[in-house]
This record gives sequence, C-alpha cells and structure tokens, in this order.
Amino acid sequence: MVARSCLNLLDLVSGDTLNFPRTPRSLPRVMTDPVIMSDGDVKESNDDDLSFFSSEHHRKIIIVSNSLPLNAKRDKISGKWCFSYDEDSIFWQLKDGLSPDADVVYVGSLKVDVDANEQEKVSLQLLEEFNCVPTFIPSDLYKQFHDGFCKQQLWPLFHYMMPVYPGNRHFDRSQWQAYVSANKIFADKVMEVLNPEDDYVWVHDYHLMVLPTFLRKRCSRVRLGFFLHSPFPSSEVYKTLPVRGEILKALLNADLVGFHTFDYARHFLSCCRRMLGLEHESKRGYIGLEYFGRTIFIKILPAGIHMGRLQSTLDHPSSSNKVREIHQQFKGKKLIVGVDDMDLFKGISLKFLAIEQLLQQYPEWQGELILIQILNPPSSSDKDVEDAKEDAYITAKRINERFGLEGYEPIIIIDCHVPFYEKAAYYALAECCIVNAVRDGLNLVPYRYTVCRQGSSKLDEALEIASDFPRVSALVVSEFIGCSPSLSGAIRVNPWDIDAVAEALNLAITMPDGEKQLRHEKHYRYVSSHDVAYWARSFEQDLVFSCKDHYSNRCWGIGFGLNFRILSLSPSFRRLSIDHIVPAYERCSCRAIFLDYDGTVVPEASIVKAPSPEVISVLNNLCSDVNNTVFIVSGRGKTSLSEWFDQCENLGIAAEHGYFIRWGKHTSWQMSHADTDFAWQKIAEPVMRSYMEATDGSSVETKESALVWHYRDADPDFGSWQAMELLDHLENVLANEPVVVKKGQHIIEVKPQGITKGSVAQEVLSSLTKKGKSPDFVLCIGDDRSDEDMFESILAEPYSANSFSAPQIFACTVGQKPSKARYYLDDTVDVMTLLEGLGAASGPKSRCSTETPFEKREVCFENDV
Repeated sequence: MVARSCLNLLDLVSGDTLNFPRTPRSLPRVMTDPVIMSDGDVKESNDDDLSFFSSEHHRKIIIVSNSLPLNAKRDKISGKWCFSYDEDSIFWQLKDGLSPDADVVYVGSLKVDVDANEQEKVSLQLLEEFNCVPTFIPSDLYKQFHDGFCKQQLWPLFHYMMPVYPGNRHFDRSQWQAYVSANKIFADKVMEVLNPEDDYVWVHDYHLMVLPTFLRKRCSRVRLGFFLHSPFPSSEVYKTLPVRGEILKALLNADLVGFHTFDYARHFLSCCRRMLGLEHESKRGYIGLEYFGRTIFIKILPAGIHMGRLQSTLDHPSSSNKVREIHQQFKGKKLIVGVDDMDLFKGISLKFLAIEQLLQQYPEWQGELILIQILNPPSSSDKDVEDAKEDAYITAKRINERFGLEGYEPIIIIDCHVPFYEKAAYYALAECCIVNAVRDGLNLVPYRYTVCRQGSSKLDEALEIASDFPRVSALVVSEFIGCSPSLSGAIRVNPWDIDAVAEALNLAITMPDGEKQLRHEKHYRYVSSHDVAYWARSFEQDLVFSCKDHYSNRCWGIGFGLNFRILSLSPSFRRLSIDHIVPAYERCSCRAIFLDYDGTVVPEASIVKAPSPEVISVLNNLCSDVNNTVFIVSGRGKTSLSEWFDQCENLGIAAEHGYFIRWGKHTSWQMSHADTDFAWQKIAEPVMRSYMEATDGSSVETKESALVWHYRDADPDFGSWQAMELLDHLENVLANEPVVVKKGQHIIEVKPQGITKGSVAQEVLSSLTKKGKSPDFVLCIGDDRSDEDMFESILAEPYSANSFSAPQIFACTVGQKPSKARYYLDDTVDVMTLLEGLGAASGPKSRCSTETPFEKREVCFENDV
C-alpha cells in the first residue's frame, strides 16, 4: 500500500528545523491511504507491500509507549543482542486483558543503544520474535526529548512544580522541537504497521502527547486512544506552559483520553473549557467533548496490578526463604514498609519526620517500631534528585542517632536494586504500608502490599500459620496520589501535615485486628477484581465504542502544524454555497426567509449589537422582492429590535422567541400567548438574583415574557457550575408552573411553555398557506440551540401540501457543528455574503400580490439566548 506524501508537521513548528539523522530504512508498510478524504478514505492495495502482519488479516492493537516492554543485553561471547519480555512492565501485562482475537504490537524505544549498522537487523528480529517495533531515536535527540522536555518541563509541571521554583529551568524552545521530532519518529513507526481499517492504536503517557496529531494527520479515521499515567495539573498550573494549546489540541485528536482519577480528568476538562472554549457533557455514563463534529470521550479508571505475576512471585521458593529471613531478623518488632522511587515528589523526608514525631509522641514505640524504606533507583540524575536523596539520608541519620539503640535503628534505608520477591517478602510481613507522596500518578505500591498481605499457601507454610488465619493490613496513603480514591478503607493523610501523618501511623498500628481485617478484605476485593487486565479490557471496550461512527461521517483536515484537527460531519451536512441555493431561489415564486440575529447577522463577540448599514441594506433588498417574506426571529426584546430595524418597513420581526410578532413596520405587535399567567416570575426572579449576587460577572435580564440569567462574563468553571445549580433549583421551584427552564449559550432562561422559534416558523408558514401562498422556498439560518427548533419545524411540516412538488427547504446553521440543519455557513460574513447573493438574484421590486406587503414578508432574527 503506497502512502501519499503529506505535510510534515515538524517543519511547521516555529523555530529552525532540527537536522537529526534519519532512522534506518522503514519496515514494509501496512496501511491504507493516509490522506484526508471527504467522501470516505480511498482503499488501495499493492501486492508488493505485504508485510509480516498483512497476510494474517488479524486486527491489531498497537501499544505505543516511550519504552518497549523488553529487556536487552549483548551476549559477551557471541556479541549478539539477546532480548526478553520485561514481565514487570505494565505495557506487557496489559495484553492479558485485550481481545484474544487481536495481535498486540508494541512501538517504543529500547533501553539500550544499538549501533546504526545493527538497527535494521534488530528491527526485523524484534518484529518477528516479539511483535515489537523499535524507534531508534538518535541519542542526542533522545536526550533533549526525554531528559530535556519530558523531565525538565512536563514532568515537573504535571507534578505542580511551577517554573518559578528555585533551580527550575526556563522553557527551552529547542527541547520542545526535539519533543515534536521524537513524536514524529514514533508516528512514522506506527504507520509502518498500521492498517487503519482494522487496527486500534493505544498511546501512553506524557512522552507522546502530540503523537495523536501526527497520526490523525496521516489517517483521518485512525482509531486512537491515549492514556495519561501521570497527574494532569489544574488549569492555573497548566496554563503556564508556553505550548499549552498545541498539547491540548493534540490530545483532542485522539478518540478516547484516559486518566487515573476524576480529579485529573476534571483538570483536563477545565483546561479545554478555559483555553479552547469547549464544554463537556455526560450522557449515560460517558463524558464527551464536542470538537469540530467529533466526540472525544473521557475515560476515568485507575490501572491495576497483574495478579498472576504477583501470585507466582509469592509462591516462589525465593519469597518463602526471604520471608523466613526477615521474620527472624526483625522478630518481635512492628514493621512499616515504604517503597518509593527516588524523586522530588515521593515525600520521603516528610515520611521520616512523621516517624520521628511518632516516636517522640508515643515513646512506647521506641525500640519496637521500624520503618523499612526501599529506594528504587532514580529515573534521572538531576541535581534536584541528588539533593532530595541527601536530605533524606541526613534526616534518617539524625533520627536514628536520636532514637537508636544498640542493635536497633528506627529507619532502615535499602538503597539498591531489590528483586521483586524480596519486596514481596517485606510487604507480607509489614504491619502497615505508607505511601506519602506529595504528588504522584497512580502508584501501585498499596495494591501490591494488599495482595502480599493476603499471602499464599507457600508463605503460610514459611510463617507456620494456618490457611484460615485472618488476613489483616493497614494502609496510610497520601490524598495526592492516584490510587487514593480507590482505597476507601485506607487512612488518607496530607503528607505536609507531619503531626497528622504520625497520628495516622499510630492508628494504623494500634487498630483492632477485626477492623484491620474488614479494611483489608474490602481492599483485596477491589484490587483482585480491578487488575491490569480489567483496566486494559475496559479501555479497549470504550475505545471501540468511541470509534463506532468513524466511517459514517465525512472528514476534512483543517489547520496547519500542531493546530491540525479533523472536521467530521454527517454525509448529508454540507456547506451552503451560493451556486447551490440561487438556482432554487430563482425558480420559486413564494419564499419565506427566517434569520437569527446574534451570532448569525451580527457577530456574537461584537460590542456593538445594533445592525450595521450593510445589514439594513441587504435586508431591505430582500424585503423589496414581492415574492419574499422575511422574518427576524430573536430572543431580544421588541423595543430594541423595533429601534434597530426602523428603516426596514417590510421586515417581519418575532421578538422574545416569538412571544411578540409583527409582519412589518406599519403593523401592530401581536402576542402569541396573550392569556399567559406570569405569576411564576415572582418565584423565579428572586432565585436568579440570588445567583447573580453570588456569581461575579453574571446578570439578570427581565423580558416581558421571560427571565434570563447571563453568565458569559463570569469565571468559566464557576459560571458553568452555578448554571447547573440554578437550572436544578429553578426546575424544582417551578415544577408546577406552566413554564420551561432551558440552558442556552451562557444563559439560563425561564419562559412560558409553547414559546419557541419553531412555533414562529409554523405560524408564519401556516398563515401563508391559508392565504393560498404556500411557500415553495424556505430558508432558515441560525446559530443557537433555540434555532434548532426552527430547523426541526421547517423540515418536519408539509407546508406545501397543495403544491405539485415539495418545497425547497434550506435549514442552515452557523458554524461547523452537529445540528438538525442540513447545511452550514462558517460565520456571519458568510451569512451576509449569501444574503447579498440572493438579493442580487431577486425578481421584480413592485408589488403584484393581493395580500398586504406585511403578509408576504418574513425574516427571523434571534438573540443567542
């Protein structure tokens, strides 16, 4: 399958293009045409492009991560590379939860450097033997990408280390370019093994956050999921990142974006709202973001552990031997275990200070309690990490000198590689496990501790306990780690509050065994049922659901560089062009035209809300045609609309969504619901005003038929929150009143039942039909939710029942977005251009109809209310 040339996004990133050496010759491609097609992706085939996977016709799930789940070493005798799966890698473990009928392929980097002349041979070996595709990022590029942008920019920021912190490095544009370059290399490798018609791609973590844009650019319908394993910071922190917009937009090129906790997802959604103006909705348990016609779903589910791997470790003789050894070594002591990576955010020194406070406050634990602190090797050698490690050692030494006795130290640091079976032995014997991180992603240590405390038959034999012996455990976890919400039986602490952590440790140790057992059983049920296979299976199922409409819509690629995105629209939804509508306009002899006002004729963001002279001129030109009935249907009040359109004698106006209607300047206003009881306003207005006072930037508008609470100028998050509260409040207090409470664009509106723009269209068209002038051309243009009522009305009603042919109906929304309309225009400029074209095509300007001019004209403008 031959790939057509496509735009290199790297070349469009600001700054000089980096000249890094190319990766070795590509593997044979297995992909359909990556170019964006409007009428469905073209399917091509080429017998010469068969690959390792193509002959089997299996669906593939492509796992893309910074590192491949492989161990690699060179044989000292033969000099050949030897590879094996890294069974501790979550990326290898998750395959157990994926569909058995799918091939799992891994794309990522090796943890060792392979000489350039060996890379092609190693690539073929890894593909054939391990289903792995190595990226072989050049070492200088990888250093800037991983050690630079990932570790110096993204990782600190995502853990709430602001750029103004002492020692923190300023934003380096060259590191950002290296990040984009590396992501492009990953994209190249994914495309070598991707068949977009069948395969799914699952991208992992912050190293590859712009990869979705590269993949979406090359294949508009790629089935793409992304999961972030680190925290996602609040919008106040995230917005300090100079490339915040590029990364957000790149993530929105995925179909499904996953997070460990609701807090992380909430922060992401808040960033999308504040920086991109996107609102999310929750439907039947799914959270979705509408983005240029596509729905990006949000997945919230923490990863789990591999139960089989852990159970096999517990049953291994090495674990039993180590358990006996540790049990004998610390016989009679209370053990607390901590296992942490050595980095800035694990709170290790804070943990030691809590132990000091515990021993000071409860002297009975002196000589009896020991903290075993296992330090995993640091992932980087930054000075900040070395300083944190030095501080931890100094703190531990001071505490040991203060409370230590002969043959006893309250804090034991194990600072070397500890095999997993040895960690499992410490977990199994510890009375309590503490995870005290000040900020962390998921952190699986509490899960592993829980399973190890459940034990196994082999460990029971080693400890000489009965198989039915009650299992107990105690967890003290920071409220700032990802697994904290999942462990409802754990004692949650603020790691910065030393006294509270000390109290929590004492509570965990002295807690009655009955309560420890109940908490343990609750945790074990969750951990054993929500393992890594469950997590992977759930993500795959949601990814399939998220991609179900890929081939039902038409797709266009728009935007340049990292601003690229896909516009996805229904096949029946297309741009309304002058060339398409003018012939129909000219053929018809009785036309009805309905126009919204705010956001349709006048830009929504315009400070001056009155129509411009150009708008008045265009409307007068349309109204002067005797075959036209032009109406403006708006949510605005009749007073302002009358003043603004005083120069349009033949223009019909429907104010307040149709509560007031007039057919021309010289006709009187008619009320559509003259007998409406407005007693409900005395209930609703005080409620709205109380929310106005509590929400800075909001206001209350009092109309003759409705009350409207505006929050466009309020804080986006707080305004949306208050709007939902107000909506619920008003629905409750007005439940027995003849009104409807609706949420619009930055408004909450209360109005009498039956007053909609759709009813305006029905009334006008029905009136024309009764007079023997059934419209054979209907045009309706609007941009708001309330305009959808008009679209639905004109598309559903058979207004031309007495005609020999069906009327020409054009329902058109402003903006490319999901709508009941079948056409769209991009903005108000497009609207005015279209109306000018229709005016130029209008027929005689004299009147020859038996009706009054006001009975023949209809224009509809609507406020964005």
